[in-house]
Amino acid sequence: MSLKQAVALSILTMSQFGLADEASLKKAIEAAYPKFKVESVIKTPYAGLYEVFMGGQIVYTDEKLTFLIAEGRLVDPKTKKDVTGERLEELTKVDFDSLPLDQAIKVVKGNGSRKLVVFSDVDCPYCKRLEQNELVNITDVTVYTFLYPLQQLHPDAPAKSKSIWCADNRVKAWQDWILNGHLPPTIGTCEVPLEKVGELARKIGVTSTPTLIFADGRRMMGAQPYKEIEKYMQAAIAKK
Repeated sequence: MSLKQAVALSILTMSQFGLADEASLKKAIEAAYPKFKVESVIKTPYAGLYEVFMGGQIVYTDEKLTFLIAEGRLVDPKTKKDVTGERLEELTKVDFDSLPLDQAIKVVKGNGSRKLVVFSDVDCPYCKRLEQNELVNITDVTVYTFLYPLQQLHPDAPAKSKSIWCADNRVKAWQDWILNGHLPPTIGTCEVPLEKVGELARKIGVTSTPTLIFADGRRMMGAQPYKEIEKYMQAAIAKK
């Protein structure tokens, strides 16, 4: 059950609890939605709203938990900033330096000075679009690609991933496949870190491909335009 469905099934009227602070509110939400882990609860400066980060998304409520606003966007009318979007970026940041980059295919473009991680499924059409239409326009970057086959969607993806990873030159094998659709002629035998990558993806909340992670820990989902990717990479450098 999704968080949206859970909210739809349960219209909460809990003003009798008289919740006084974030800790009490957190306990009440966890009691009402035991299937979802509540990561944080903080009070916003907007009309008594509390921000609740749970189930990988932000929802809003009041101090008495008399309602939940799910899948809504909080926008500051003065600055026109998407408050929800900015908070989600912050709350879903990844510790880039902790990523096991030895489990990824390393492709160096230009001087390779910038860093980018991509979780990619070999049979994902959007992953191919990202590589063929967007990343080809970006240079001076080292791209670390984690092979993350979503077997329920693409049954052949694990075998293809193994073929690419175990090739004599996995960088060439990856580029031959993702850019031109050519797999290595033979399937090598080696230890493939697909299970470890799957565990990593679940740990940091990667649920779809492609997912990009920048050096400052921010993430981007989908085959976004290369100019947008460039903007995020430059912002990551500026922050350092």
